[in-house]
Amino acid sequence: MIAPEPPEALADPPSDSEVRSRLRLISIGWAVLAGISAGLFSLGWGLEDAVRSGGCGVFYGLLAFHLQRVDPDDGHLQAGLVGAICGVRSLGLPLNLEGLQADALASLLVELLKAWLPLIGSAVLLQGTHRFLPASRP
Repeated sequence: MIAPEPPEALADPPSDSEVRSRLRLISIGWAVLAGISAGLFSLGWGLEDAVRSGGCGVFYGLLAFHLQRVDPDDGHLQAGLVGAICGVRSLGLPLNLEGLQADALASLLVELLKAWLPLIGSAVLLQGTHRFLPASRP
């Protein structure tokens, strides 16, 4: 019996610089997608909020891409990253502590929700895109 010949390589494997270039483009794509989606989600609350959320979304997208490359199955780290970026976004909020009354605390909670919801929505969109589009995987 004649043994089948192994298939010849159809193409040369990509070089290290080509792989790095591809990963760099995917990383930029994640950052742009997260930034644009966070900005669009918060556009209803004004341009300033959209710009702040968009900037935090870009930062989240870059970090999420690299976290996905390091440990793709750790959902706790991914959720912690979203929380950390929401915390960074909260640092830009104006804080009015004139008399800690119930209405001041309620307005603070509303401001936090307005700041966090676009970033959480952006994270869900990015993770959903990652799950359904295999080309977006690192």
